Amino acid sequence: MIGILIIAHAPLASALRDCALHVFPDCAAGVLAIDVLPNDSPETSLTRAREAIAALDTPEVLLLSDVFGATPCNVAQQLNDDQHTRLVAGANLPMLLRSVCYRHESLEALANRAHAGGTQGVMPVGSTAPQNQTGKRHAPSHHDHQQ
Repeated sequence: MIGILIIAHAPLASALRDCALHVFPDCAAGVLAIDVLPNDSPETSLTRAREAIAALDTPEVLLLSDVFGATPCNVAQQLNDDQHTRLVAGANLPMLLRSVCYRHESLEALANRAHAGGTQGVMPVGSTAPQNQTGKRHAPSHHDHQQ
């Protein structure tokens, strides 16, 4: 199985992990979080992230970070080698849940699923009942599957 390491501004990384464990309690060993604190140096965060990757003890790791260009993502980029790791920025809960569900796939496929889960999980929602929302209309027998 592929390990997942979330590197994000505190307390987002731990909060995302906690939410994933709420939905999938059996994924605890394969999903770790590094909360980057306001006063942490990039070097400190990088050391903690390297230790977390070692603790995952998996040959491949999906890295998830919150904001592209911010310190957590910059730290993750230093770990990303495109052979044993893939990095997806913009971490959100749908992205993480999708990632947890497909950890058995290849690293490339998992990174693609994470990206798709993150983007498909973001949508405008109106104040009316769901059946009155604008957007795609399907036959009653058609079901969209998010996972």
